[in-house]
Amino acid sequence: MTASTRPATGEQYEIAAGDTRAVITELAAGLRLFEVDGTALTETYPDDAIAPGAAGITLAPWPNRIAAGRWTQRLPDGGTKTQQLDITEPSRGNASHGLLRNTGYTPIEHRADSVTLSAGIYPQHGYPFHLIHDVHYAVADDGALSVRQRLTNRGSGTAPAALGAHPYLRVGAVPVEDLTLRVEAATRVVADPQTLIPTGTEPVACEHDLRGGVRIGGLRTDSAYTDLTATDGEHRHELRAPDGTGVQLWTGPECRWVHVFVTDDTPGLPLAVAIEPMSAPANAFNSGDGLRWLAPGEDLTITWGIRRLTA
Repeated sequence: MTASTRPATGEQYEIAAGDTRAVITELAAGLRLFEVDGTALTETYPDDAIAPGAAGITLAPWPNRIAAGRWTQRLPDGGTKTQQLDITEPSRGNASHGLLRNTGYTPIEHRADSVTLSAGIYPQHGYPFHLIHDVHYAVADDGALSVRQRLTNRGSGTAPAALGAHPYLRVGAVPVEDLTLRVEAATRVVADPQTLIPTGTEPVACEHDLRGGVRIGGLRTDSAYTDLTATDGEHRHELRAPDGTGVQLWTGPECRWVHVFVTDDTPGLPLAVAIEPMSAPANAFNSGDGLRWLAPGEDLTITWGIRRLTA
């Protein structure tokens, strides 16, 4: 690969087992492709493009948004300090999707069926801490992808931390509007429609109750959910095609929130569905919901994955 043909997202790390294949990008340790037996189960994008709509990227040290990029740091002497992050979502005035979206990750280990990538977060505007984010992807020949994200505090201060990822799911060439979406959650996070910052929670009802499966059709949503139902220690959410085949996103117990984004505003796609695992919801640096404060040497780990579903 010459410099002139190098993908916009850097090195592409392919992993495979049997008919299961994934491609991971150097940029943001993103999931650029996941397919089983030639059927795409995630959205992809061309080599010369940055991930549209943050498709497939990993999120650290927070997922989603921080209101106005501002939060309050607790100091060792008992005082506080207002921290101001760079505004990375100017349209809403927020700091969005963490600090590694535009960072290249270093490969730690690349095997035929797995890859581990690592990147550092260094002290900067609004986040005066040093952490390391390691991301491990593995595929199995039964049509499954598993992911482990670990965030470790390498600095001397206690750092606020949360993790997430931004996969967009599909079922081959089946039109998204024909898919049925099921999210096993009893509570929806209510957000301000302008800033998308949470204002409270409510029991799921009507179009926001996705537990029984809802045909996407004209559904458009950008909402987080919690009080997730666990099955065999996992939270499971899925898209199904009319013939019963589909794709499942699962998360470990540490991901107590999932964000559902159904949009007709993703470049290059008429309609797209992101089901996003998260250890904390938007604005956790201020609300404290799901937030971990990592002492020096401590780490936060989340696990999630994607599986092919048969009829």
